[in-house]
Amino acid sequence: MSKAQRILAGLPALLLCASITACASGGSVATVNGEPISQADFTAKLEASPVAKQVLQQLVQEALIDQYAKNNNLTVTDDEITARENELKNNFPNGSWDEMLKARGLSEADVKSALREQIVLDKALAKDVTITPAQVKQYFDKNHATFDKPEQVQARHILVPDLATANKIEAQLKQDPSKFADLAKQYSTDPGSKDKGGDLGFFRRGQMVPAFDKVAFSEPVGAISPPVKSPFGYHIIQVEAKQPGTTATLANSTQRITDMLRQQQEAPLIQPFLQGLQQKATITVTDPRFADLFPSPPPAAASPATTAAAPAGSPAAASPAASP
Repeated sequence: MSKAQRILAGLPALLLCASITACASGGSVATVNGEPISQADFTAKLEASPVAKQVLQQLVQEALIDQYAKNNNLTVTDDEITARENELKNNFPNGSWDEMLKARGLSEADVKSALREQIVLDKALAKDVTITPAQVKQYFDKNHATFDKPEQVQARHILVPDLATANKIEAQLKQDPSKFADLAKQYSTDPGSKDKGGDLGFFRRGQMVPAFDKVAFSEPVGAISPPVKSPFGYHIIQVEAKQPGTTATLANSTQRITDMLRQQQEAPLIQPFLQGLQQKATITVTDPRFADLFPSPPPAAASPATTAAAPAGSPAAASPAASP
């Protein structure tokens, strides 16, 4: 699992924690045919669920990392967080970043908080991670093709079920191309792009059905295509922009490869590091339902030197032969 995936996978627990806190104030959260479901009952159910333990563990981990950063003068700037967030956004093309956040109930603040935590971990573990130019070059040589950027096209379309409607829309657009977004919202049957004026964002060859692909990559920018038949119906396509493909070089791939190699080396170090922080910390759990989450470390056994140093008059110093 990549660093980005680890971060995003952990964020919903933080939101649940916020929900548990918000529900503790009394009143009701819903009514069913006039019968209320109290916030107290709702909160009790949440706190009794396995997820509640995950939330508490996450909050303790957050506190430990924050304390470690303060104690070791590790600072994280807004620019560092923004740069890391932009790396994440590159994994969600065509505006799907905002859709992903909305689907998971996340906010930008949630992401930035998790990224700050990850950057602190990166800095804390930096002394145990070594990436050499030779390692970067070796990785690039073996995975060169994965860093190449294919040709891409940005297009929008209007999808309708029959040719007659498609011809009518094409005629209107020939007269006034500026109506494309309005006509897409009015006629298009594609739920994914209709409300966005038909915009499909950027895509590479092979992501669309063959008939659509052929027209999108051959039409000039701005032109309105004639109706294009596909298994989904008839498309009116307008190409909005084109990006030529680029071949990766070692120079423009070094940072990405360095980040990937760092993630690989860090992965087995993170959990022992966090466990070490927890073992050194004093964590007091006042709620008996979570008492087993952070057990106290076993007391250290007495060393032989300690036993030998017992006072002469103590029971430990008396030999069996001296007993009556």
